[in-house]
Amino acid sequence: MQILKQIKYEPARVIGGYTDRILIVDLGTRQIAIQELPPDFKNKYVGGRGYALKLIWDGTTRSTRYDSPENILVMASGPLGNEPGFPGTGKFIVGTISPLTDTFIDSNVGGHFAPLLKLAGFDALAVSGISKEDVVILVDGDAGTISIAAAPSYSKEIDDGSLSFGQRLLKDVNGDEYSDSVAAVSVGKGACNARFGIVNSLFFDRKRSRIRSKQAGRGGTGTVMRFKGLRAIVARSSLAKANGNNAVDREGVRQAGSLLKEVVSQADPKQLHLSAWGTTVLSEYMDKFHLFPIDNYQYGQSPESSKLFASVFLDRYFSKKIPDGCYYGCNLACAKGAENVELTRGPRAGQKVSIDGPEYETVGAVCCMGIFDPHFVMEYNWYCDEYSLDTISTGVTIAFFMECFQRGFLTAADVGYELTFGNIEAVDRLLHEIASGEGFGKVVGQGVARGKKWVAQKYAARHGTSEHNVMAELNKFGMEVKGLEFSMYISKESLAQQGGYGFALKGPQHDEAWLIFIDQVHKEMPTLEQKANALKWFPLIRTWFNATGLCKLPWIDVRNPEAASTSEPAKNLPTLAYYVKYLNATTGSNKKLEDILEDSERLYILQKLINLRQGKGTRASDQIPWRAIGPAYFNEYEFRAEYYDEWLKKQLDGDQIPASPEERHRLLMEKRIQAYQKLCDIVYKEKGFTSEGIPRRETVTKFGLMDEQASRLLKEFGV
Repeated sequence: MQILKQIKYEPARVIGGYTDRILIVDLGTRQIAIQELPPDFKNKYVGGRGYALKLIWDGTTRSTRYDSPENILVMASGPLGNEPGFPGTGKFIVGTISPLTDTFIDSNVGGHFAPLLKLAGFDALAVSGISKEDVVILVDGDAGTISIAAAPSYSKEIDDGSLSFGQRLLKDVNGDEYSDSVAAVSVGKGACNARFGIVNSLFFDRKRSRIRSKQAGRGGTGTVMRFKGLRAIVARSSLAKANGNNAVDREGVRQAGSLLKEVVSQADPKQLHLSAWGTTVLSEYMDKFHLFPIDNYQYGQSPESSKLFASVFLDRYFSKKIPDGCYYGCNLACAKGAENVELTRGPRAGQKVSIDGPEYETVGAVCCMGIFDPHFVMEYNWYCDEYSLDTISTGVTIAFFMECFQRGFLTAADVGYELTFGNIEAVDRLLHEIASGEGFGKVVGQGVARGKKWVAQKYAARHGTSEHNVMAELNKFGMEVKGLEFSMYISKESLAQQGGYGFALKGPQHDEAWLIFIDQVHKEMPTLEQKANALKWFPLIRTWFNATGLCKLPWIDVRNPEAASTSEPAKNLPTLAYYVKYLNATTGSNKKLEDILEDSERLYILQKLINLRQGKGTRASDQIPWRAIGPAYFNEYEFRAEYYDEWLKKQLDGDQIPASPEERHRLLMEKRIQAYQKLCDIVYKEKGFTSEGIPRRETVTKFGLMDEQASRLLKEFGV
């Protein structure tokens, strides 16, 4: 590779989970700088999401968009990332201003990249500027060099893909062989042509003797990376990963890790079986409780759903002999993979490939398009990863246009072919069009929010009607909030999950507010007050995980047997105590759970301020589609009429429900919309916001965030 710029450096030693350094790279000027952090920075902003938020709050403005040179792409772990003695410590976040939402987005991803970046001397990497040519960044802790190099040119087939390019690159930089001391993040051609491009996190798996991948999937982080001309970033360090954080209390870390590993090993086989089946196990639960997002979330259950249950993937694709996982030491090991899967469609038809996944969200995205073919799920998974496309946003956006076709807003002439639910051939064609930016794929690659405007304009012009009226109809079933497509859970019957989607600061995704299991499966929040309370504490705990470099699944998806005897089983408090112990042992702090929640709330408020600055921070931005609240159309009501009628009876408190099914449907939606607005009122008050969802001055001041920018911003909104 041609080196365009290189500096020598001395890697900082990790002490108590931190290096107290950030690597700053400007691709426009090819400047490389190392920023030493003041002692109080980590105390206030923790790491991971917190570091990304602070860098973007200070370094961007309300006019910054995803393609602005000053936009910053941040990759950051946290103090608890990189500890094989504790489950789930390979996580990091990729944060930036999103191409979909125009505000802060971060996506949580696993793999070895962040642990190696930390061992190479950096808590975070911040990239700004736009390169005139495709480049890669090389952070070599062994050689003590940081380089910007011209992206190598392989065959066109490899250069178009993220996985293929990254795999070849990892060999290139390591003497033509793979090593677990080298990892990368990479992007493919789909990120050039769609707003929902992903970043692939690539690492060498010794057990499978191949490169594996995890994805920073949500919000278009890969689109930002590719727009900057950045094809990949490579991190290298041969330092030992065991006790790589140089914990203050190494024995305390060992004890905390042992406690959590014991709970995982004993409880998971009796509960979700994630270590055996991965997250595909959720498909069966979602279908059982009418939560499977079939045909663009119209229906939550189908006789065909069993074709996508976990046992199918385990029997046909997953290896039963190889324990999986995305980082060392995690005995939950839920990151599944498959070998020698033959592609039957697309430009690589006939080729046998290795596939990482599918995760539940990818399975849900395929049934969202009305497809129940497990092999198509595998191919869809591989092509999306290869192209760098978010499986969730891709599936939900295609499903939206399918429903536009179903309800007469689009024709075959608009699309170029019949785009009907369940049409595998159409989806396969459209997937490759999205990746190439060709045909109807150019429209679909813009996402649901922009897709609604496109359909409204086209339909209104053809029928001589008002675009406003058409948009009102499309808003009923266009499954996005703040510009981000929904993750794969139906929220019609869970008020808590409706709030989780609506109040989620980066848009309706499962990372920030996965309350569906607690509310609708375990039924642990029967009252409105309990739901509202959960909508405060749950995002704070999730935010903390994203700040510290941890996976959330061992906490939320493995219920500690002792949780049932606590006052709040939903919080899984015995397990949270292990995390507090791990934090204190690593960093030398003496924090309690309350302290952690306060640290997290500071980051939450900072993110809310960024949303407010970028135009996505008021009550209006928290409104969700009708379909997220209830049955938007009569066909959905009919599918679950008995359930909905029973719910309506309870709301009318003994009054007779209307005789007409159509009138019952109308009244049902009226009551459910009212319930959501009432929830907004309660939650805003609980969070210290005004009735319009704006943080009060005392709330911002409490967390030490009232700088000049924040004060001026609140004043603009009359606060």
